[in-house]
Amino acid sequence: MASKPSSSPVFRCLACGHEAHKWTGRCGGCGDWNSLTEELSAPLDNHPIPHVPGTVRAIGDVPEVSDPQLTTGIGELDRTLGGGFTGASVSLIGGEPGVGKSTLLLQAAAGVARSGRTVLYVTAEESANQLKRRAQRLDAICDDLFVLAETRLEVVLARLAETTPALVVVDSVHTLFDDRVSGVPGSVTQVREATNALVAAARRSGAAVVLVGHVTKDGGLAGPRVLEHTVDTVMHFEGDRDGALRLLRVIKHRFGATDRVGMFRMTKRGIESLDDPSGLLLADRQAGVPGSAVVAVLEGHRPVLVEVQALVSPRPAGSGGFGTRTVTGLVPRRIDLILAVLAQRAQLDLSSADVFVSVAGGLTVREPAADLAIAAAVVSSATLRAVPGDVMMLGEVGLTGELRSVPEPSRRISEAARLGFSRIVAPRDRSVRPAGGEVEWARSARLQQVATLGEAMHAMSLQDAGLRAV
Repeated sequence: MASKPSSSPVFRCLACGHEAHKWTGRCGGCGDWNSLTEELSAPLDNHPIPHVPGTVRAIGDVPEVSDPQLTTGIGELDRTLGGGFTGASVSLIGGEPGVGKSTLLLQAAAGVARSGRTVLYVTAEESANQLKRRAQRLDAICDDLFVLAETRLEVVLARLAETTPALVVVDSVHTLFDDRVSGVPGSVTQVREATNALVAAARRSGAAVVLVGHVTKDGGLAGPRVLEHTVDTVMHFEGDRDGALRLLRVIKHRFGATDRVGMFRMTKRGIESLDDPSGLLLADRQAGVPGSAVVAVLEGHRPVLVEVQALVSPRPAGSGGFGTRTVTGLVPRRIDLILAVLAQRAQLDLSSADVFVSVAGGLTVREPAADLAIAAAVVSSATLRAVPGDVMMLGEVGLTGELRSVPEPSRRISEAARLGFSRIVAPRDRSVRPAGGEVEWARSARLQQVATLGEAMHAMSLQDAGLRAV
């Protein structure tokens, strides 16, 4: 009688799922260091593939099935997802600990339950009593919202089949485990098997399943990369835990666009949709202070006005050395580029000064459209001349000091005009004024188009004898 093949240890990468037969410091699949963990591989099964019936048909003959949209009552969440969670789908949301993922999903679950649909909230990290106290604080106690405090995957699947909910929240998928699979909870094998089982359950039952995922120290979703490929929607919830602003970015969405960004505000009553983010970010702005400039950036397709602040502090004479660069909410390399352009093209050498640049309000700006505002804030602080309070600016700064156009300038200018900015300094761009009629913002704002950084500084009254025109 042949002996049953035994399991043998393998080493699997936590980042990409690559399998190796011995441990190495670096993954041979993705190149990550110290990411291999030991697991027991399942014995090979040499049984032939059974005959499975299946139907092949032309794509035009496939019957159309419209999956229901589950609106949550949270305006920004529903807008970002194109109407809410889709039935028979699986969504994955990640974010830093404490940013508010569980709070957002508990409020969303309550919103769906209030519409008369059954919701199952699987809490694998908190007790049922802890979740109830949070629900009381958020006013999320509903008759159709059910709670299951469980980490065993087979129990979760059984209760899902019994209750037939329209929405299932699993918080979190990294804490589920299956006794039939090797590895500890959170390992590559456990996370993969739990996700595959929940995807199959969602397709079978028609429920919308939302998984909460952990993140790595670099901010990416923990676990194998195949996790993001398996689910239908991938979202990232971000924000400064010490601030009120929260952003929901859709990275992958099989049922809609991925260029939408939801903006929220964390309050004592929970998470609220932010209908006017520009007003919140500029609420504490003091116009007429040196070192301040306003720019309109795009979050998805939504224009948002933010304040860029700069502080140039000269070092004491004789201290020597180069000044420090402290950047918050911006890309540090863009700051280095702009300071180099100012030094080379405008003779504003700040190499021996300490330069601090930040975006007020906690938002992170990555697009080059903020270059002109950064340069204006730095020059304003260095020369102690304030940018006029009614000026909004935008534009990318090139290495020769030229200003380059940015995407969708009209939408940015319209947002500035709505908030009372009457002067717009922007690069020359024919698309700003479309032919065949007057744009709406032209009634309340005056556009001043410039070609170079020097012209922009002159337009904002920042040009002086010590600052050469670019």
